[in-house]
Amino acid sequence: MTPFAELMREDRRICLLRALGCMPERRANHLVLHEALDSLGHGVGVDVLLADLTWLAELGLVACDCLKSGGHGCTVVTLTPRGMDVALGRSTVPGIKRPLPGDLPDPEAL
Repeated sequence: MTPFAELMREDRRICLLRALGCMPERRANHLVLHEALDSLGHGVGVDVLLADLTWLAELGLVACDCLKSGGHGCTVVTLTPRGMDVALGRSTVPGIKRPLPGDLPDPEAL
C-alpha cells in the first residue's frame, strides 16, 4: 500500500470513530456512516466501509450487529468505551490516525 493510501485509510478510521461518538447513543447503521464518510472527503465503496468496520470490531473499538430484513442487510455499529478513547486521542492504535490537538472534539459534545 502506498503511503498516501495508508494515510487515507488511517484518517477514514478515525473519522468513523469520531462520527460514531457524535451519534445519539454512540451508534449508527453503516448507511449513515457511509454518508458521514462521504461528507468528510472519504468517498469509498460500501465494501471498503464494511471492511474497516470489521477491522475496528476485531480490535474491540466498535461492536457490529448485522440485521436482515426483506433480503437486505444492515449493519448497526456501536462505539465501545475503548473506541471512544481512541476517538478522543486518549489511546493510540496502529492503523488509526491520532487526532491532532486542535482536531479533538470537546468530550462533553460527544
